[in-house]
Amino acid sequence: MYKNILYPIDIMEEGSWVESLPIALEYAKKFDANLHIMTAVPDYGMSIVSQYFPKGTVENVIKKTQDKLHKFVASNLENEKIKLGKVVVSQGGSVYQSIINTAEKISADLIMVSAHSPELKDYLLGPNAAKVVRHSEISVLVMRY
Repeated sequence: MYKNILYPIDIMEEGSWVESLPIALEYAKKFDANLHIMTAVPDYGMSIVSQYFPKGTVENVIKKTQDKLHKFVASNLENEKIKLGKVVVSQGGSVYQSIINTAEKISADLIMVSAHSPELKDYLLGPNAAKVVRHSEISVLVMRY
């Protein structure tokens, strides 16, 4: 049923993946699908923002994030019997748009996203998971933690 599953995580926030990772692995195994792991780096490239950072800061942040994501994959997925797809660090734009763009690039047919239980502020502002659900053209599985 699914061939390419995109599993975006916040690499800096263990709570975003600790409970949902086993579910993503189960889906990848069940459907013999490629599991693509991604994280997003905020867009520091806008001139109004980037002028406050030393030259090369954005590249350094992306490199460190890539290293952390590869360490995450090595420590959490190395003994798993799954097809590991791309490990992606997406940069630029909003988090939800980075997720949708990455899903399109890898031809994902399912996005598995974690979301904390809603609080009042989430109903007013809308979390990234809700925006992915609203704007994605493919199926999205929201896993609550």
